[in-house]
Amino acid sequence: MKFAFPMLLAALAFVLAVPSHLPAGEAASKNIILSTTTSTQDSGLLDVLVPLFEKKSGYRVKTVSVGTGQALELAAKGEADVALVHAPSLEIKYLTVGKLLNRRLVLYNDFIILGPANDPARIKSTKSSVNSSIEAMKRIAASTSRFVSRGDNSGTHNLEKSLWKSAGIQPKGEWYIESGQGMGATLGIANDRSAYTISDRATYLAFRKRVTLAVLLEGDKPLLNIYSVMEVNPANGPRINTIGGKAFADFMVAPETQAVIKSFGVEKFSQPLFIPVAGMREEQVGE
Repeated sequence: MKFAFPMLLAALAFVLAVPSHLPAGEAASKNIILSTTTSTQDSGLLDVLVPLFEKKSGYRVKTVSVGTGQALELAAKGEADVALVHAPSLEIKYLTVGKLLNRRLVLYNDFIILGPANDPARIKSTKSSVNSSIEAMKRIAASTSRFVSRGDNSGTHNLEKSLWKSAGIQPKGEWYIESGQGMGATLGIANDRSAYTISDRATYLAFRKRVTLAVLLEGDKPLLNIYSVMEVNPANGPRINTIGGKAFADFMVAPETQAVIKSFGVEKFSQPLFIPVAGMREEQVGE
């Protein structure tokens, strides 16, 4: 009998820990794993949107913030329920093989090329040229000016690789530095080394008081940065919360959420950090 009371207390604690209105096993289904990019986290956007979703839906969201490549891999392995990412060409590959489903555009901003204010590679003067971002990469490589890459297969890294490819350059040498880290850390490294780098605008604005790098190139069409939300194929794993993942995806493209996105950043930065594009086709973005 001396063991009965502790066992009774343990059983009572378990019962109290599970909400009485939920059937057995349903508590776990109220948890959602979101695999997303460091930029959505570093910019502060998810700090606003996730609590709104949780309050509205009753779900609890665990955010895994990594590079887009890794975020997509997690979803493909069944280790996430929904993905919010920004590497269109990479996303299409996962859609084609059926690992991810129902890709919908959510928002966009743009990438910018940053560097030291004295601009040793003279990339600022390429602004008036056609394909100015590609010309800028050529000048950085030709001058062997330091360039810090994320090197992590993120959306930003994939954009960078596409620019090098278009420029006909395979970057290598002491001037080319791979951080292997997120956007915020990469900005810090580039700043410390007076180097060029590519950043999404939202993360740069969130970190601009910590860095002295100048915005040297912006507005070129290849620098568009489009974010999509995708649901995870339930065949990817046994624990995927398909209903919860779809609920979050639907929330991201809902008119009320798009209105929040449209105003996000205006008060702090006097400009929105993202532009909502739910319902648009990719070719319409930035027109």
